Amino acid sequence: MKRCPDKSLSDILCYNSSSTLQASRWRWRSSKKKPTFKIVAFLFFFFFFIGISVRLKWLTKSAIHADRPQNATCPQHFRWIHEDLRPWRETGITREMVEGARRTAHFRVVIMDGRVYVEKYRGSIQTRDLFTMWGLLQLVRWYPQKLPDLELMFDCDDRPVVQSKDFLDPKAGPPPLFRYCSDDSSLDIVFPDWSFWGWGEINIKPWRKVLEDIKEGNKRTKWKERVPFAYWKGNPHVDPSRRDLLKCNLTQHQNWDTLLYSQDWDKESKEGYKQSNLEDQCTHRYKIYIEGWAWSVSEKYIMSCDSMTLYVKPRFFDFFIRGMLPLQHFWPINDRSKCSSLKFAVEWGNNHTSQAQAIGEDGSKYLHENLKMELVYDYMFHLLNEYSKLLKFRPSVPAGAVELRPEMMIGAAKGLHKKFMENSLETSPNKAELCGLPPHDPTVLREFENKKLNALKQVEAWEKDYWENERKGN
Repeated sequence: MKRCPDKSLSDILCYNSSSTLQASRWRWRSSKKKPTFKIVAFLFFFFFFIGISVRLKWLTKSAIHADRPQNATCPQHFRWIHEDLRPWRETGITREMVEGARRTAHFRVVIMDGRVYVEKYRGSIQTRDLFTMWGLLQLVRWYPQKLPDLELMFDCDDRPVVQSKDFLDPKAGPPPLFRYCSDDSSLDIVFPDWSFWGWGEINIKPWRKVLEDIKEGNKRTKWKERVPFAYWKGNPHVDPSRRDLLKCNLTQHQNWDTLLYSQDWDKESKEGYKQSNLEDQCTHRYKIYIEGWAWSVSEKYIMSCDSMTLYVKPRFFDFFIRGMLPLQHFWPINDRSKCSSLKFAVEWGNNHTSQAQAIGEDGSKYLHENLKMELVYDYMFHLLNEYSKLLKFRPSVPAGAVELRPEMMIGAAKGLHKKFMENSLETSPNKAELCGLPPHDPTVLREFENKKLNALKQVEAWEKDYWENERKGN
């Protein structure tokens, strides 16, 4: 392979890949002697058994996991895999549909014979594209030769773009586009984000290491000894909702029981990220999650801290939050009256410390148990495996694609990016079986959504009564 002169991470896929895509060819050599009957018979049976072996291998690969024994049922959020793929359940996915997603995609992924090929169209924010590709490469190393051949388009930007209203006709054929989040009015397919393998730009380690560090950080301060305020630290400039949140900060004239801080990443970078270690931020009883321009990567770090997460009503969702419930895993915050809603949540928690502690710990437990890397890979596998079943065409490697290889990607990386790739490299296949994907069951999803809605209504009622009593002076 020939590398580009510019060895920056954004150009890592600028390779001459023609040599990797050439197939080997067998050549027959002529002979002056006529073959004997024994030779002809031998050759006939030899190629007959070769053909049978290849056919059986193809059939086995096409029926991936049809008969494999499986472990326990996958966590609740896996059920939404079926829902995300619902728009194509009846029609299947054609090549034209996939090509329709190219308009905004950053790259095309082809997995064929257990290898990962990428055709890159444009650069993403920072190294999102690079570490998403790296994550896909680790998946096929974690489950080698297990995924069927497939082809997909990936968009690394924040907000979903495939709007449901544009595809109301059941036969309209929306483009299947993968990204990190979606919303109720979009059809984008939700996939784990790049930071599970590290976010070098702001010194966030791969998820396996982060979980270990936060687990240790949780032990440093007992829950009831933590600061009894709601804590948030982040970039307020990415969205008006976050700027609005800062109005709830503690001042000499008002007290909303919050401690809110603006994060200056340029300053943090110059000072060596000494004030941004995630494991050092598990010191408050309550931590606030609020979206940025779209869903925020900070969600999983906030919710894994044992603190009761005060979850400002979101517009977007990622792949795992759909398995979590208000009052069980987090406390919902009204996005239209943030300050008063936060005040009530903290007051309630400080007056019901055992319940608040249980909510915080149950939310953290969900993250530590159901979002460990083994299950992140299982989610990726099940999603891609179910997606591949819908394909109505045979995937193929584009002429301009490059095969991803660990040594090539690590060799082109520098600094923290290189370190995080080395730290998140899967060096051996997973020996355990996949968790069992729950079947598609709309009834179960409706019941789950009803539980969520009832919990939200309960908090709204409590909050309304609290402020009415405050106004009356009770």
